[in-house]
Amino acid sequence: MDKISYDYMFGMDAATVDDLLTASEVGVLSLADESTAYAVPVAFHYDGSSLYIRLTSDDSSTKMTFLEATTDACLCLYEVEGADDYWSIVVRGPLRALDDDERAAFDEMTINESFRRLPVFDQDIEATELEIYELELESVTGRQSGT
Repeated sequence: MDKISYDYMFGMDAATVDDLLTASEVGVLSLADESTAYAVPVAFHYDGSSLYIRLTSDDSSTKMTFLEATTDACLCLYEVEGADDYWSIVVRGPLRALDDDERAAFDEMTINESFRRLPVFDQDIEATELEIYELELESVTGRQSGT
């Protein structure tokens, strides 16, 4: 039997994690409703201290149903640059809807500057609501390959 190949991963220092969170735009948000999980790619913005997630909703939004049931969300971002060059960051914590004053800070221009363009799939744009949530940074873990 052939031997299984392994790569050693190493923890990232806080500055590297911070730099990658700042430079990245998308990740996979994982939500849960009891024993059922739901994961969806999302745009996010990290300002150095807070991590904001931009979501859209309409009357049939699966992610919003799961979001309401989730007490501890998880955002995963990663990049693979080659067989021996990759990294990942996992952020865990509760998702909190912004209050009216906080939401006012995200006007249309700020949203366009802070987040990548909004993808729309077979949705009536007029019936789609844009929502901004803060993912509270209870746990942030970064790993990278050894090369």
